[in-house]
Amino acid sequence: MKKVLENKTAIAIFVLPALIVYSVIVILPVIWSLYYSFYSGSPGLKWEFCGFDNFLRLFGDSNFKASMAVNLKYISIVMLGQVGMGLLLALLFYFWLKRFKNVIRTLVFFPVVLPTVAVGQLFQKIYEIQPNYGLLNSLLDTLGLTGLVQPWIGQASTALGSLCVMDIWVAMGFYAVIFYGALLDIPGDVIEAAKIDGAGGLQLFRHILAPLLHAMIITCLIFSFSGTVKMFESATALTNGGPGAATRSLSMYMYNVSFTYNKVGYGSVVALFIFMLCVVGSSIIRKFDVKE
Repeated sequence: MKKVLENKTAIAIFVLPALIVYSVIVILPVIWSLYYSFYSGSPGLKWEFCGFDNFLRLFGDSNFKASMAVNLKYISIVMLGQVGMGLLLALLFYFWLKRFKNVIRTLVFFPVVLPTVAVGQLFQKIYEIQPNYGLLNSLLDTLGLTGLVQPWIGQASTALGSLCVMDIWVAMGFYAVIFYGALLDIPGDVIEAAKIDGAGGLQLFRHILAPLLHAMIITCLIFSFSGTVKMFESATALTNGGPGAATRSLSMYMYNVSFTYNKVGYGSVVALFIFMLCVVGSSIIRKFDVKE
């Protein structure tokens, strides 16, 4: 192996195919978007060089600011919800649900592989209020909590929260499986020694499990952050960005600007902002990955 690693030609042969694919799929589109960002209109339709006008326009755009606010709220809720619920489920599998853990893990992971459109349709029925109550409103009505019955995805005050609940439910099984695998890698002797020393549940998690799972928690936060920044499919399937602009994300705004209003240059600037938000946010999360 040492001989192979010292051979620069062998390294190039192994790395070059992946580098070419990565460049074509990731780097080239970013450069292309940067080029487009200096033009106004759409290619073949009033395509004119405008310099930095699109960039100067960005932070004065009230629609962009509203979409960014939606994105930031969504990221903060869904990222912590997905990773937090995934970790909680993994702890349940490891400590309390050992007998049926395989069946439960399968059921919890099942939403991950469901098509986004199918999940959106499912939750539309759950949140439905007309012509018939959906599952949620029916349950509230049965419990006598009629005052809480409302159009959950039909009003701005609850639409984003309803969307967040759906996306947490979809992805928490994925993170639960990752955390469960990490828990299995922790030596059982360490946990048993902590219990013998009198460590309770919270003490065991705080002083033993959390430090050992620290790197995996950071990794999962980065995965979740990268996914939530690109918020598009689930919001389109459940609310289509509505009501009004209550669940319209930056990606949805970029899509509408580029393909509905034929302002590809300005849409490219929004796309570049999303890309930079993903890079900067992931870098900030990585700062918490303390190396021993």
